[in-house]
Amino acid sequence: MAIEQPQARFINQDGRTTLHSFGLERRLFDDLYHSWLNAPWSRVGLAMVLLYAVINAVFAIGYLVIGGIEGAREGSFSDAYFFSVQTLATIGYGKLVPVTLPAHILVTIESFCGLIGVAMATGLMFSKFSRPTSRVLWSQQMVVATMDGVPSLMFRVANARGNQVVEATMRLGMLRSEVTPEGQQIRRMVDMKLVRATSPVFMLSWLAVHPITPESPFYGQSAETMHPGRVEVYASLVGLDATFSQTIHARHSWIIDEIKWNERFADIIGPLPDGTSGVDYTKFHQTVPLAPKR
Repeated sequence: MAIEQPQARFINQDGRTTLHSFGLERRLFDDLYHSWLNAPWSRVGLAMVLLYAVINAVFAIGYLVIGGIEGAREGSFSDAYFFSVQTLATIGYGKLVPVTLPAHILVTIESFCGLIGVAMATGLMFSKFSRPTSRVLWSQQMVVATMDGVPSLMFRVANARGNQVVEATMRLGMLRSEVTPEGQQIRRMVDMKLVRATSPVFMLSWLAVHPITPESPFYGQSAETMHPGRVEVYASLVGLDATFSQTIHARHSWIIDEIKWNERFADIIGPLPDGTSGVDYTKFHQTVPLAPKR
């Protein structure tokens, strides 16, 4: 009989997978553009600074080897380095100038590399800067409570950017560890229906509701019967950003310990002193225990 082992989280709360892949052949420049767009700004900035410094250092060594730079001190790496900086950026102050044919040739090569480098860096930086991103706020917990007379699994999602996301579509599913009749343990994906899976205009908050009917994987379950580590609930939201007119997406996941049974979310929409209504996002993640039935 197969022994069930606790399963680690497969999807982080930011939607990224926790799995590490092995055995795939990867080449450095195959996914360079994709890696650049996905890399954080801190890593991109550090990579650009290091690459700029290394390129100038390589050309500075070349100038030291061939010589022919008028105004540069003999054997001075700093003079050769800063002459490379001026050449790569096409500054040309006029104090350091090439005077020999080999130096002119190396300057020509570096100037061409500078033009290509600026064009590539500008395109990559613009692509990364203009890439549409979502700022979707997901509730830290899910709750299980009765909604419209039906036991339901619920969670909150909000547009933290404050603009409009049109034609937003939500999908909910479950990753569940199961053992087949043959004794093989597998990870099965189960779709979970929502009462309302689309929103014409997603601007403030959205309470997603999954009715726990006989077709639901939560039917007949409780906090005691759901095995921790075997079940993971995930959600995916896709919509059109009205500002950029481009598609954005966001993902989130919850484990069993992050599901509150017999609780509801605290109210976040209420009247303001001037008579208008407001949304209090400080209570976005708060849950309230249900009053016991009499």
